[in-house]
Amino acid sequence: MDDAENREYILRMKRGEKEYIWQQPDWPHWLFDAKRIFPLLTQVHRAQGLLLGKMRSIGLGQSDEATLTMLTDEVLKTSEIEGETLDSDTVRSSVARRLGMDVAAVALQDRRIDGIVNMVLDATQNFDKPLTRDRLFGWHEELFPTGERGDEDIRVGDWRDDAKGPMQVISGAMGRERVHFEAPPAELIPKEMSKFLKWFNQDQSLDPLVKSGLAHLWFVTIHPFEDGNGRIGRAVCDLVLARSEQSAQRFYSLSSQIRKERKNYYNLLERTQKGSLEVTEWLEWFLETLLHAFQGAEESLSNVLAKAQFWQQWAGTPLNHRQSKVLNRLLDGFDGNLTSKKWAVIAKCSPDTALRDITDLITKGMLMKASAGSRSTHYQLKPLD
Repeated sequence: MDDAENREYILRMKRGEKEYIWQQPDWPHWLFDAKRIFPLLTQVHRAQGLLLGKMRSIGLGQSDEATLTMLTDEVLKTSEIEGETLDSDTVRSSVARRLGMDVAAVALQDRRIDGIVNMVLDATQNFDKPLTRDRLFGWHEELFPTGERGDEDIRVGDWRDDAKGPMQVISGAMGRERVHFEAPPAELIPKEMSKFLKWFNQDQSLDPLVKSGLAHLWFVTIHPFEDGNGRIGRAVCDLVLARSEQSAQRFYSLSSQIRKERKNYYNLLERTQKGSLEVTEWLEWFLETLLHAFQGAEESLSNVLAKAQFWQQWAGTPLNHRQSKVLNRLLDGFDGNLTSKKWAVIAKCSPDTALRDITDLITKGMLMKASAGSRSTHYQLKPLD
């Protein structure tokens, strides 16, 4: 806080005002205007139903490919929100292995990435299981398999203890951090999480989309772990959404949409934490974000279906791992023109090897030289028959 904010904070404390929602006397009894959100909620349900109906009408192989793509995106984006960039090929390979799918490009295994994938998949694949303290502890251990955050040891698989000071939710680069709110002290966490888990597992009165938004807000308000609360909070959202759909398959990524609206997300989270327990504005933002995630999935899934059709046509065609990797990059939307030089960089091979790989694919009918017009020869996928 700056000096003016600090003075205002001190005055509020002297007046006996509460700074955060968890300090309110009626915490955690959420209030919202059901009539106000009803039109938006109806719109989101319709978009959800249309998306699920479309995907359930296609073949199993294409549905699996869509699930692989969207879960990969979910893992990548939930980490990006926290400022961490993961290798997309390694994430895709990890998701595919856990789904029992064969993937053309096999990446090296990464224990840390496998842990994030395990958490996301447990939330979506095992949606019918209750959310418990031990399950959350397991997710936390998956996120931090070495018990470290960078070079720093952290408390893993247990609630935080605030030994390093109060838990504050911060965003921004180092040296330019912004404190959005302060979470309840550690001694309150067991009691607070007990209330949360009881509500999560037993309350069936709320619309599941509303419950997903409240669950995320409630969880990040408590901020029960030393680190990883945002990723676990989004996994909690996914678990509620999977329950609402009664499906282990995932055809959209909520984290991808939150990543696009990261600044608005943190600003609204701060306003909500410093407001009252009337959270209609938060639910409107959450539902709009979910709506955009459903609508945005249409374009992504069109690419998924085109990719699935490509591999279906060329099933059984022998390829080496370099060819599979670059073809997948082309199918995922390659930025610019593919030249033999770029092939060598992507596949990590010599220019001669790259040219042999390309010539082989042209002979097989999978690649073709692009039409003239560029100063260098480049290649593109041959249209499907």
